[in-house]
Amino acid sequence: MEETLPVLVLISEDPRRSHRANEAMRIALGVAAGENDVTIILTGPAVHLLDADTDDLVDGDDIVKYRGTLAKLGIPFHIDRSAMPAGREGWNAEGHPTVPVSREEIAGLIAGSRRFLMF
Repeated sequence: MEETLPVLVLISEDPRRSHRANEAMRIALGVAAGENDVTIILTGPAVHLLDADTDDLVDGDDIVKYRGTLAKLGIPFHIDRSAMPAGREGWNAEGHPTVPVSREEIAGLIAGSRRFLMF
C-alpha cells in the first residue's frame, strides 16, 4: 500500500529571492520522472512560481521550463488558499492546473504521503 501513496513536495521558499524554490520544482519533476505519484504544494511566497513575468524570479527561465513539463505530465500545483494572490492578474497566466487547499487539507496531504520534502 505504501508504494501507491504519493511523494509530497512542499515549497515555501520565495523564488524572487532564492534558487531553492526552483530546485524544489526540479526535484519534484525528477521524482515524477521515476514513475512516482507526486503532490506539489505551494505556500507563502512560493506561489510566485506561477507568476507570468519570470524576470524577477531567480532561475526564471528554468522555472518556465519545469512548469511546462509538469503541466504536460498533468501534475497540478496545490495552492495554500491563504497565499493565493488577491488580484490574480499576471499570476498563472499559462493556466497550469491548480487545486486551492486549506492548511487543514495540507496537513491531510502530508499525512497521506509516503515521503515528503520541504523547501
